[in-house]
Amino acid sequence: MSDESEPYFVISVVSKMLKVHPQTIRHYEKLGLLAPHRTDGNMRLYSKRDVERLEQICSYTNLGVNLAGVEIIVKLLEKMEDMKASMHEQADALQREMEDMRKTLSPPPPPDEL
Repeated sequence: MSDESEPYFVISVVSKMLKVHPQTIRHYEKLGLLAPHRTDGNMRLYSKRDVERLEQICSYTNLGVNLAGVEIIVKLLEKMEDMKASMHEQADALQREMEDMRKTLSPPPPPDEL
């Protein structure tokens, strides 16, 4: 796990950090907008990424976007990030392939002149 996805915060801390009622956070989870890590004792633990996502959700709802709209926005943004990562991977693979082709197609060095 990266630091961004490492679960650190309990719901009461997240609630205080973002000034959001814990029940609201639970409601967002129930709707599938958040998916915190669960301990063996079923306690919710939130990562920095979860907190950022919750901030994002709150900013949309504060702008008047209803939760159905927030869900669509969040899913589209996730899809865009996935596509962006995939494009970077494909670009890197193409770059490596081009470098390999250059190596195999480059002319041999000229013979030393006497």
